[in-house]
Amino acid sequence: MSCHYERQGQAYCEEGRPSAPTRLTEVDSGRMVPRVEKVSAVTFQVTSMQVSVHFYRDVLGMELIYGGEDSYFSSLRAREAESAILNLEKGHPGKRWGRLILCVSDVDIFWNHLKESGFAPASPQDGAWGERYFHMPDPDGHELSFARPLG
Repeated sequence: MSCHYERQGQAYCEEGRPSAPTRLTEVDSGRMVPRVEKVSAVTFQVTSMQVSVHFYRDVLGMELIYGGEDSYFSSLRAREAESAILNLEKGHPGKRWGRLILCVSDVDIFWNHLKESGFAPASPQDGAWGERYFHMPDPDGHELSFARPLG
């Protein structure tokens, strides 16, 4: 359910019902402003739904929650219930959009799994910001980072 308009300080959703209270955060000026609470979903355009669903479901172990290999639109989620949803939509993938960071329990074991599955991820490394990670493109060239905090 998405909120589309505000009336007398209350946000209302498309069905006309009041939404949950808007959470505010204070900025330097002392003024309160709304803030993003969480990322709900990310959508990638993919050239082959079959190849992409296979990659995210069977290779990366994500749960298919909508659609499938023969669908125009599919949704997957990491096993953690609070995880954001990854949507796949048939289309024409863009170039150089950014990076999706995926948390894994063990970076080196996951790297070995991908190597054994026929992929060529970059070697794992420790970032100065306290994270072990490696990068790899998905079948459509979207950059993925697999990461875990150090220590």
